[in-house]
Amino acid sequence: MSIAVIGRGLWGAAAARHLAMAGHDVTLIGPPEPRDKRTHAGVFGSHYDEGRITRKNALDEYWVGVTTAAIDRYAEIERQSGIRFYTETGAVMAGGKAFMARVDVGRLKHNVPCDVLDHQELTQRFPFFRFPAHFTGYHEPTRAGHVSPRNLVAAQTKAAQSFNAKLVEETVTGVDERRDHVEVTTDQGRHRFDHVLVAAGYNTDTVLARAPKLKVYARTVAFFEVSEAEAARLSAMPTLVYDTPEDPYLLPPIRYPDGKLYIKLGGDPEDVPLVTETDIRDWFQGGGNAQVRDHLHAMIRTLMPELDILAVSMEACVTSWTQDRLPEIARLSDRLLVCTGGNGAGAKCSDEIGRQGTALILKETGVNR
Repeated sequence: MSIAVIGRGLWGAAAARHLAMAGHDVTLIGPPEPRDKRTHAGVFGSHYDEGRITRKNALDEYWVGVTTAAIDRYAEIERQSGIRFYTETGAVMAGGKAFMARVDVGRLKHNVPCDVLDHQELTQRFPFFRFPAHFTGYHEPTRAGHVSPRNLVAAQTKAAQSFNAKLVEETVTGVDERRDHVEVTTDQGRHRFDHVLVAAGYNTDTVLARAPKLKVYARTVAFFEVSEAEAARLSAMPTLVYDTPEDPYLLPPIRYPDGKLYIKLGGDPEDVPLVTETDIRDWFQGGGNAQVRDHLHAMIRTLMPELDILAVSMEACVTSWTQDRLPEIARLSDRLLVCTGGNGAGAKCSDEIGRQGTALILKETGVNR
């Protein structure tokens, strides 16, 4: 049985690995990362980056379960591929009573191991942060930190190929389900498969030629370059999600492909919808919103007043949201399946979501993993 996974991102690459390990004839289809995002006229991905938070605690208990399952397999993926993507720096969630009560739902249900810190303990353990006096926190010192989404996709892809999956670096332009197969049209030709799993992120609705189900929002992330000495001073810095209206997330110094060290902060003050393919392409090509960048700059100055910043930059990203804020993992027909809707939380748990996306196929064929 031949299966195509459309979407060479975090979820698609994970699905391809799980299908290949189950012994299926798998083809992963998707273009490589653009060489120049400012002039690229094709589709984009939001995994072209080096830092995404990974942790078990979350504001919605659903993500606790799937992320815990994914973290359990990080070492397996790194071993299979020889590509390192996970860095254990620990993770903190901090906020007021209502915020922490939301975290408690999943923390208690899944018995998440973490240190419970009052405000004084937060300050003592993380002196580089300045939290409001009413904040408390949960610190996951182990099995938490950050992943390189770029390297995670590479690792999943290489591991899938080691189990004989094929990689087709083309852009899908159409999917046509026939009586006995599915025809996939790309910018370079046509391919025929028994089943197709679409995991194309924000582009899923377009690939399926269906009425829009996903809400796609523009996101600007800010990067704060720091020196080697400043990064050393912050060597104990965990990833952080904390209680403000913007739902901000912060990552410690990470070395990027240009050789420089950057602290990354995200948290848009408002949701700006991107409705058309042109909207999305223009957004990625534009590189972000300078006003949001400046807003994030002010936020980090409040949170980390002693931070020695060498330079400030920004980049464009998008998030794709479903109506119920949970992933869409479904069989659309006998031969067509979908796995989409990261809802701003899909990187850390991507291996588990990809596995769940393949479970419908594996169940049908009687394969259990």
